[in-house]
Amino acid sequence: MAHIHIPDEIPVRYLDRSSTANLVCGGLVIAGLVAFFITLSTNPAVAWQAWVINWLYFTSVALGAVMFGVATTIVKAKWNWSIRRIGFLFAAFLPFSFLLFLPMLTLGEDFFPWIGMIAEGDYIVERKAAYLNLPFLWARNIVGLLLLFGILMYFSYLQIRPDLGLSKGSPDEDSSRAKWRERLSAGWQGQEVEEVRSWRRLAWLGPVAVLCYAVVMTIVSVDWAMSLDPHWFSTLFGWWFFMAAFWGGIAATALTMVWLRGKHADFSKHIGRQQRHDIGKLAFGFTVFWTYLFWSQYIVIWYGKLPWEQHWMVVRLGEPWGAFALVTLFLCFIIPFVLLISRQKIKPAVLGTASAVILTGLWLERFMLVAPSLRPDGPTLSIWEPAIGLLFLGVFLFSVRWALSTFPVIQVWRPPVPAEMVDLEVSPEHRRPRTPQGV
Repeated sequence: MAHIHIPDEIPVRYLDRSSTANLVCGGLVIAGLVAFFITLSTNPAVAWQAWVINWLYFTSVALGAVMFGVATTIVKAKWNWSIRRIGFLFAAFLPFSFLLFLPMLTLGEDFFPWIGMIAEGDYIVERKAAYLNLPFLWARNIVGLLLLFGILMYFSYLQIRPDLGLSKGSPDEDSSRAKWRERLSAGWQGQEVEEVRSWRRLAWLGPVAVLCYAVVMTIVSVDWAMSLDPHWFSTLFGWWFFMAAFWGGIAATALTMVWLRGKHADFSKHIGRQQRHDIGKLAFGFTVFWTYLFWSQYIVIWYGKLPWEQHWMVVRLGEPWGAFALVTLFLCFIIPFVLLISRQKIKPAVLGTASAVILTGLWLERFMLVAPSLRPDGPTLSIWEPAIGLLFLGVFLFSVRWALSTFPVIQVWRPPVPAEMVDLEVSPEHRRPRTPQGV
């Protein structure tokens, strides 16, 4: 294992604020809203399908990025010391995601085909009525998302709070950064105590976050994608959905770190070859894993040759959706596989391109989970689905950019080194202090 060098002194650096970027984000939101209301007036079904698809996509990416940070915290990873904070700052989108979710609760029979099928006395769907009913759907989604978003936002807060003391007096501090530092550092008990307390809470909260993520994302995938074909089911569907979201979070983190390298000399210095190589390997590994999960689901259905299982695949692999399925396979597997399998992934251009391809493919994958179930005979993808996505993209970019410009981009504080990881050959004066007892 290569030696990982973490500097003793890490500068407090923020992404520069930009009024131009804010105007661009605002323009995207306005364009997306206009597209939504135009589509709503002409084809309400397509408008709401596009809203659901884009909500699933952008929420998946934000949650995946935060969960990537959670996972590396649980395993006490060191390689990502300079990019760990990036993923947690994607949590800034989660409050907006919940607000954008609320209009989806108004959807009824026009979106959920099982409502009409229950009313018509469909035997199979009637047996699922205990789960497939709107009051229970509203309850489990609202409670689940509030719980998951709350846990991940608190986890991100615990990661940021110790830096609030270290960033005080930074030359780059402005009134907004000072206001948020004072607000989030209420009840400050001293730097060492805050670091130890945050680390201890992160240690037990991480596994809780993982379990909650798996359960809630499975519920979301069943309610807003799998149930749209009420006779079909797959016990692997939830895994496929939330692991793809995690993969999207890795790609979003990689794309952000590549972009940040050109924004400040310190970012370029500390986000180096090691970080690009390691996150490139992870992106490659989950590219293969996404394909493995898809193949595991497909091959069982193909071998079983049961009509109610095959229907979901037949619709997506036949006309008119087959071409989109093929493009999804190229974007989610073949192109990233070719780009990331070699050491060329350490080049920012290659890593950034592969990450952008993955994120594009993941959007198309989310589209293919929803649209063919609702309109199996077409029409297929129109300009309105990505146009409405501009609304979500604008909010997403604004919230993440705000977080990057309000809190230190590179984590300044360092968790205590666990006793089992202390190198006994290192002299005591060069060891990092262990966790104080009784704190």
